[in-house]
Amino acid sequence: MAVAVITVCAVFADHQNRLVSDLAARADVLARVNLVRAKLEGNINGTLHLVRGLVATIVTEPYMGQQRFAALASSVLSGDSLVRNVGGAPDLVVSLMYPMQGNEKAMGIDYRTDAVMGETALRARNERRLILAGPIDLKQGGKGFIGRFPVFVKGANDSDRFWGIVSAVIDVERLYKASGLLDPGLGLDIAITGKDATGVAGTRFFGDDNVAKNSPVTADILVPSGSWQIAAIPKNGWASTYDGVWLLRAIMAAAAAAMVIPILVAGRLAGERQRTYSELRRLSRRLELALEASSIGVWEHDLACNRLVWDDRLDEIYGISSKGGSRGYQDWAGAIHPLDLARAKKDFDGAVSTKGPYSSDYRIVRPDGEIRYLRTRATYFQDGNDTPKMIGAEWDVTADVLLNKDLERARQLSDSRNSELEFAKSRIEHDALHDSLTGLPNRRFLDEILEKFATTCGSNAQHIGLLHIDLDRFKQINDTLGHAAGDAMLVHAAAVLKANVGDQDFVARVGGDEFVVVSRNCDDTQLSMLAERIIAQMRLPAYYQGHQCRFGVSVGIAVDDGKNGVGGDILVNADIALYRAKSNGRNRYEFFSDALQKKIVSTKRIADEILGGLERNEFVAYYQLQFDAKTLSIAGVEALARWRHPTKGILTPDIFLNIAEELNVVSIIDRTVLEQALGDFDEWSAEKLNIPHVSVNVSARRLQDEDLIKGLRDLNIKQGTVSFELVESIFLDESDDLVTWNIDHIRQLGIDLEIDDFGTGHASIVSLLKLQPRRLKIDRQLISPIVESERQRQLVASIIDIGRSLGIEVVAEGVETMEHVRILQTLGCDMLQGYVFGSAMDSKTLKAFVRSRQWRTSG
Repeated sequence: MAVAVITVCAVFADHQNRLVSDLAARADVLARVNLVRAKLEGNINGTLHLVRGLVATIVTEPYMGQQRFAALASSVLSGDSLVRNVGGAPDLVVSLMYPMQGNEKAMGIDYRTDAVMGETALRARNERRLILAGPIDLKQGGKGFIGRFPVFVKGANDSDRFWGIVSAVIDVERLYKASGLLDPGLGLDIAITGKDATGVAGTRFFGDDNVAKNSPVTADILVPSGSWQIAAIPKNGWASTYDGVWLLRAIMAAAAAAMVIPILVAGRLAGERQRTYSELRRLSRRLELALEASSIGVWEHDLACNRLVWDDRLDEIYGISSKGGSRGYQDWAGAIHPLDLARAKKDFDGAVSTKGPYSSDYRIVRPDGEIRYLRTRATYFQDGNDTPKMIGAEWDVTADVLLNKDLERARQLSDSRNSELEFAKSRIEHDALHDSLTGLPNRRFLDEILEKFATTCGSNAQHIGLLHIDLDRFKQINDTLGHAAGDAMLVHAAAVLKANVGDQDFVARVGGDEFVVVSRNCDDTQLSMLAERIIAQMRLPAYYQGHQCRFGVSVGIAVDDGKNGVGGDILVNADIALYRAKSNGRNRYEFFSDALQKKIVSTKRIADEILGGLERNEFVAYYQLQFDAKTLSIAGVEALARWRHPTKGILTPDIFLNIAEELNVVSIIDRTVLEQALGDFDEWSAEKLNIPHVSVNVSARRLQDEDLIKGLRDLNIKQGTVSFELVESIFLDESDDLVTWNIDHIRQLGIDLEIDDFGTGHASIVSLLKLQPRRLKIDRQLISPIVESERQRQLVASIIDIGRSLGIEVVAEGVETMEHVRILQTLGCDMLQGYVFGSAMDSKTLKAFVRSRQWRTSG
């Protein structure tokens, strides 16, 4: 009987130890897997969160160019970012990229035709949410995870219009390395399943298939638009034996061999054991009574299997039934108040890791909703080869805690009443120097501060920087939502400024929507960083009564070292820099400098020269011929504005057009070129040069002229001889009634319409459908690469097909070689224009050129 009993016990003990060892091993693997999972989730979600700021900016600036996009995207790739590159795809075609170097092959990708890249991009657009794809083989080489952000901007009638896709490429190797997957010290074989965030049903993209066949530990990795599943086993597989197995078996064998001796000894020791048990029960009863009288509960936590043993007093403290069965770590953690849980776990885990004493205070939430305050003390204990345990006691200290809180409230009330007197005194002084709406210092306070700096900066060798800040689009908020909304936005702007300046900086409201920040002893770099923070924070939406309000800021910065006195001059200089920031597009900052002052003087000089040039008729028309793609015969001519400057010679529009727009004289230049072109065209017709028509650029501002049609009727234009090129046709996607009326009457006068620069963001399919133009011109940026790029040829062919399907003639600009001519003839282009046939020339040179037929010689 003894042999049988010992054998059964040995087998059972061996089995139990094996289970405990397996559980500990799996728990250890799970802990390491959870660490990797958390790093993966944090790295992916944190990296993609950075890109959301760029997406939000695109919503407010849907027509940004490559330079602006690169400037914004550089902040995403700064530091140790996992983002390899960020690309923008307006209308689902990649045309924006940062960094450009190394990613040129990604430019021009059309998500509508690309089978690999297009599926997740179209899914992001259709589902209107972020989609994570990958890992994917990138066009520019390597692998990456790609976050697809759909971008919707406000269109006509305040409806959402799909702008395109912003794609952030996360470098695979950087992500794996940053998340610890490639750490040689991890000690695990890991496999990850769920390519394109499809979860456990997806394709494995990391690790070996054998991991899934060897009873792995698994966990879900939550990523945008889905999940992955991570599976892991120890590096050398699961252990076949547990620690101390042979020692246990040896003991069992010795017990079996000596089974007679224990039987003989047992009889003699039975009486002694009975007496010992009686004494133990007596002592245990005394301890039980003592614990019951003190309301202290005792617990034991097995750290190997997370099994928790409570006594009845702890059940009473926690308000649960003592018949609930065995308990575990989660039963304890689940009862702790959510606000105290993290700290309680940290205290417990710290004691376990150091094998030292455990002490913690926390709140619990009983099943009936009552909150109690507990104090617990425990110590680490391990007996021989037994599993490690934490053994301790807990008691209810709710009454003591509540009493201390009442005493603290009484003390605070006393302090509050004492401070009311001081507050009333300071309030009067505060109101005299502060803005009543925002609570910021007012202009009077600012003047005092600047006077104080004027007396101290020079003697202390200090200097100050002054930021003059003006809110952009503030008037629109006032006009649409009322002055109460405007006041709320001013309060919001004041809060943003105070949150972003330093403790020693001074912030004041000096006007309706104008603020000033004064910073001492800051260099230009620090002032630039401060301005960038303010601009970025102001771009974020603010809410008023359910309305989302967006506005930006322009910042002018001036620096004064105090040598010439601080005050009015620095405010004037900052105001000049602010004007420059607004004229350069707003939502930016500019430093005042001697160069800026010189540039302002230079701009004024050029503006004066433009006005004088208009009076002296210095603006003339130059012409570039257009040719039939099939026959290379002359098909038309484009009139281009040139400035015959008295000292600098012939100047192109890039020298004077921006300043002319500020002067609002572009319409006058347009009309001057049109009148000259009509006169020259009549002269060509009289000399039978056989030039079918002349195209003239017309700005969007001129289309908003109420007297446009009247002026065109006075010119007596012959039907079919003149075409208007809409160089800013982007505005026609949301045109007003006057523009639409002018366009309809332009057609009635027999003037054809053309869309210029098609394919570069200045025109759209919407423009084609609304305008129904006679011709569209493909921009030279798209034509130039077709000799080398098959993808570019396909893009141009698509545009030609669009024009043909809508009955629109297609003109190719920038035709520079005969290879361009051959390719465009093959693609079915209607008309060609470029330097291969001749550059822009005046009317006299053009007549000689046409008579000599030099374009055929050059061809």
